[in-house]
Amino acid sequence: MYAIIEACGKQYKVAEGDVVFFEKLDAEEGKKVKFDNVILVSEDNGKIEVGNPYVKGAKVEGKVVSHGKAKKILVYKYKAKKNYRRTQGHRQPYTKVEITSVKTASEKKATTKTEAKSEVKAEA
Repeated sequence: MYAIIEACGKQYKVAEGDVVFFEKLDAEEGKKVKFDNVILVSEDNGKIEVGNPYVKGAKVEGKVVSHGKAKKILVYKYKAKKNYRRTQGHRQPYTKVEITSVKTASEKKATTKTEAKSEVKAEA
């Protein structure tokens, strides 16, 4: 099962257990993060659910592993015949997130029904 989510202005294909690098998120290490902007969900049985623009009731949850900075890139500005040359470095901050679960609306209904049945059996 995988999902395509929208986060930080980009789209990411994620599955349970994946480690994804997002642009810096405002969350501490070890905390859980939720992504509600799910564009597409593909289930193991081949069923694909596409949102308009987002899939209703679908959620992707993850755990923040770490924060860091990417490799340095060099930005070079140059103007011909004007003796203008500027070099600047940049390191983009990122957040490393491990995806813990991909849930659809149908899965939520199924889990709540089975939980309700097990509670009724436990009471009896």
